[in-house]
Amino acid sequence: MKARVHVMLKDGVLDPQGEAVRHALGTLGFVGVQGVRQGKVIELDLAGDDVEAAKAQVKAMCDKLLANTVIEKYSVEIV
Repeated sequence: MKARVHVMLKDGVLDPQGEAVRHALGTLGFVGVQGVRQGKVIELDLAGDDVEAAKAQVKAMCDKLLANTVIEKYSVEIV
């Protein structure tokens, strides 16, 4: 079983990397991009077949290591 975790900065937290990407897109001629938020995707290969247990385990991983919950939000998808 695979788990996919999407981690993004919370709304209101400045995103300097996203702003740099937005600026670079404008420099390359892509007009109309008003904002960019950059995040990360983490894929985990998990043993077992209990989806709810896997989701709970991955949420614990996020809270302890994979996401900085002070400034980041995350979502977990079991695939």
